[in-house]
Amino acid sequence: MDRFLSRLYLALVGIFLAAPIVVVAGVSFNEKQNLAFPPQGFSFHWFAEIFVNPEWFRALVASVLLAITSAALAVAIALPLAWFLWRRVAPWAQVFQLLGVAPFTLPPVITALGFLTFWATSGFYGQVWTAVIAHAIFFVTLPLVTLTLGFSSIDRSLTEAAATMGADDRTVFRTVVLPLILPYVVSGYAFAFVLSLNEYIVAYMTIGFVRETLPIKVFNALRYGYTPTMAAVSVLFVAVTAAVFGLIARFGDLPKLMGAMSSKD
Repeated sequence: MDRFLSRLYLALVGIFLAAPIVVVAGVSFNEKQNLAFPPQGFSFHWFAEIFVNPEWFRALVASVLLAITSAALAVAIALPLAWFLWRRVAPWAQVFQLLGVAPFTLPPVITALGFLTFWATSGFYGQVWTAVIAHAIFFVTLPLVTLTLGFSSIDRSLTEAAATMGADDRTVFRTVVLPLILPYVVSGYAFAFVLSLNEYIVAYMTIGFVRETLPIKVFNALRYGYTPTMAAVSVLFVAVTAAVFGLIARFGDLPKLMGAMSSKD
């Protein structure tokens, strides 16, 4: 009886969480341009609109390029920092880790206002590369956490043995450390990519009046009414997120990468 009630409870929670996605997905398949659920007719027209309409496609390309470059920059910042923190076991070294985590722990609107003030004061407001830097700093916490977990799983005797055999720090990192932490590098990049792709506030505060990303395009389009294209964009975001996390779960240890204990431990 207890098992039945627990399963029933989990099923109800799952239905409650999935209901908005189901409704949005249903609306995206409407044949006509109206907000109706269940959908009236069935059409992929609104998904095609994302790629056919120049404005929507331009916003999609802007979002993808921003996510690709900012996630790469976030990993480039987090990797040497995590490597330094792993090699320098000292209380003062944790200050750098706190600095790496700080941007993500603040309310997004506070961080966005900080970026807005900084770029406006420095005279670079509206440049696309400022959004790349802002997203990289904002999401650097994600690869930093995954890489910290990756470094903590390395047996230090391996690097000590390589150093004993005459390998310098660069060789040790390239031949011993990097292959062991590569899954954590990929997962950190994937986490930063997905969140950057969906992020609105920081992007809006840095380039929102100059360049539209897909989330900014959705919010701007709401001023002129609703179209199922917005629902199609939401479904696309969910599908990309599910695909990315699904691949990580398939080829890696997703619970461990997210900070939980590994089932292998």
